Amino acid sequence: MPIINSLNKSGMKKTIIFSLLTITGIFASDRYKPEDQGSSVQFKIKNLGFSVNGSFSGLDGNIQFNPNDLTTSNFDVSIDANTVNTDNNMRDNHLRSETYFDVKNYPRIRFVSTKITSSNNKEHLFMFGKLTIKNQTKDISFPFTATLTNEGYLFNGTFRINRRDFNVGGTSTISDELEVSLNILSKKT
Repeated sequence: MPIINSLNKSGMKKTIIFSLLTITGIFASDRYKPEDQGSSVQFKIKNLGFSVNGSFSGLDGNIQFNPNDLTTSNFDVSIDANTVNTDNNMRDNHLRSETYFDVKNYPRIRFVSTKITSSNNKEHLFMFGKLTIKNQTKDISFPFTATLTNEGYLFNGTFRINRRDFNVGGTSTISDELEVSLNILSKKT
């Protein structure tokens, strides 16, 4: 009988220790910082039938990521709207105006994830979240990949949005739909 009590106490101790480690976050997601240097946020849109490519920089935010437990993962990242760059200064200044990004009143474009899931084949993950541009917030979702690097992860994804959903561009000659491509390098903090 004492041997059984000893085994039960030992098993109970292991259960308590595992529970404490879980509660204190030992098995939680690691924290990462998006790196502006080495990352890219690019967009492509048509204007009068011609493709216009552009980019943003000024990446900032916080990422918690655990590929083995996506329920503990989340992204809260933003870019500096004033950094819009289409390789045309006159166009870029126009995009910073009130009709487009209104960078004076809305200096950041922000994305906050609400859920991350994996695909059946585990090659891609799916991001669900809220994108805010000019104080207009819309739900978006898109597939992405997470590649382990020496110092963190490289996250890649592409999604489409309608610029009119965010009151960008008014009745401009540009297409309503644009494509955004993300290549986000993160470093463990």
